[in-house]
Amino acid sequence: MNDPEVETLRARVEAAFADRALLADTTYQQAVTATIDLLDRGVLRVASPAADPTAPWEVHAWTKQAILLYFGLRGMQTFEVGPFEYHDKIPLKRGWAELGVRVVPPATARYGAHIERGAILMPSYVNIGAYVGAGTMVDTWATVGSCAQVGRNVHLSGGVGLGGVLEPPSASPVVIEDGCFIGSRAIIVEGVRVEREAVLGANVVITASTPIIDVTGSEPVTLKGRVPARAVVVPGTRARSFPAGEFHLACALLIGYRKESTELRTSLNDALRSFDVPV
Repeated sequence: MNDPEVETLRARVEAAFADRALLADTTYQQAVTATIDLLDRGVLRVASPAADPTAPWEVHAWTKQAILLYFGLRGMQTFEVGPFEYHDKIPLKRGWAELGVRVVPPATARYGAHIERGAILMPSYVNIGAYVGAGTMVDTWATVGSCAQVGRNVHLSGGVGLGGVLEPPSASPVVIEDGCFIGSRAIIVEGVRVEREAVLGANVVITASTPIIDVTGSEPVTLKGRVPARAVVVPGTRARSFPAGEFHLACALLIGYRKESTELRTSLNDALRSFDVPV
């Protein structure tokens, strides 16, 4: 974003991150709080897609620096929400009706996360810096970690865990692109990117070092850190030899691809049925 006011905020945040003594000046404090407000409203994002859809997302490290500085500026405070009481540094998001987001108790989203109009939060948790797109369902006990970026029309099934990445500020967050389906209890961490309309079966665990083995061809092809667009992925194991014998280590198996379709629901149902994917 080439906005002069945003560039001023960026310069002040970066300066304060390099020299915390500057935070004694209210000008730098206000730059930090203004940045968090822009993240909360979705004007800024911690990361954004590149012009080339095959290229890595661009990480805006200074916004994560602002989040880290914000923790230092905030004091502990008690928040009461109906029968619930919280004691934390970061307030909760409010005004859900005006935002056009359905929130089922006791779903919680921290201030500084952005939830687009039309998203649905079942009892779940969305951390600061995260982004959740319109039409996305964050199902029961799913967790969207700090700075994770979730696209539009995504389904995060029950118990899904998207890891948070705040440090180092330059590190890529977890990215779930538009139209993805993430099965129950799947875990995606360490800046893994799941590209558009991919399907992950229940209990898939993908870290930056997890082998994602494409078994659709005559020879296996191993990927790491990225699930290709429309890929269908399920949990798997692979044999490894050790001095004590042969054991099986966890991996993820790419067993097929979801068909191109203008109707996402039809395409998803076909993929789940064709590949017998547990969800």
